[in-house]
Amino acid sequence: MTKYIIRRLLGVIPTLLVIITISFFIVRVAPGGPFDGERALPEVVKRNIEAKYHINDPLLVQYGRYMFDVLRGDLGPSYRYKDHDVNFYIFESLPNSMVLGVIAISISVIFGILSGMLAAIHQNSWIDYLSMALAVVGISVPLFVIGPVLQYVFAMKLGWLPTSGWFSTGDGWKTVILPALTLAFADFATIARLTRSSMLETLRSDYIRTAKAKGMKSSSIIFKHAMKGTMLPIVSYLGPAFAGIITGSVVVEQVFRIPGLGKFFVQSSFNRDYTLIVGVVIVYSVILVIMNFLVDIVYSLLDPRITYT
Repeated sequence: MTKYIIRRLLGVIPTLLVIITISFFIVRVAPGGPFDGERALPEVVKRNIEAKYHINDPLLVQYGRYMFDVLRGDLGPSYRYKDHDVNFYIFESLPNSMVLGVIAISISVIFGILSGMLAAIHQNSWIDYLSMALAVVGISVPLFVIGPVLQYVFAMKLGWLPTSGWFSTGDGWKTVILPALTLAFADFATIARLTRSSMLETLRSDYIRTAKAKGMKSSSIIFKHAMKGTMLPIVSYLGPAFAGIITGSVVVEQVFRIPGLGKFFVQSSFNRDYTLIVGVVIVYSVILVIMNFLVDIVYSLLDPRITYT
């Protein structure tokens, strides 16, 4: 296991280098630039700005300089936000996105597993139909529809929760409830469906039949034996799901006016702010790689048949 962990950690380095390289060249090959706007700058002014940021250098020279800075932990200056560099804007907003993502994935895991278990145990009952109906809604309806609907019902009609904001506002923790529920809905639906199908398959296994024949209680069979096998596909899903829920928060952050990383990702795309775009991609890529790595480790602990050498 130790050798496997070391190999995987070393394998992260070339993976990230490839991602950074592809992102660097894609944003620069696309038409337009960070200093192109509705009103064209005088040619002399534009050349001076490009010289300041070394944009007029050959592309390979820019790439070499950028990679050297990244390896030192410097993601470069922002071409549109003059007050601070890319590191400041990313690490100032990333904690907000992480908090929202962790709360959302926790909600989706807890209620998704619970809903899927109940649906499997009470197969073909109203509980099963209701759980799967909610799952279909969660998969089918996009986040930018779910968010405003929750705002309309719980904020505008019932007045229970604020329509937008974050912890720093006067409403405190209440501001995170609606965006977290919105963001959790799609993953809740997928986890509920995965749990149901996996639980049904596990309950039909020979070792479960043997446990029933021995007279074990239903609760012991489910929680001591069936749950371990049921969790395997869910754990596999959680790695990319967590990274996806961070990146998916772009829409939710815009709807609920959350000062997260999604705002900078959207604005930098419109502004063609090269360094900020690539910086956000690097952060998302690191999250995805780390979560997939952790999933592999947890998977091996849940399934003793899997060994890493």
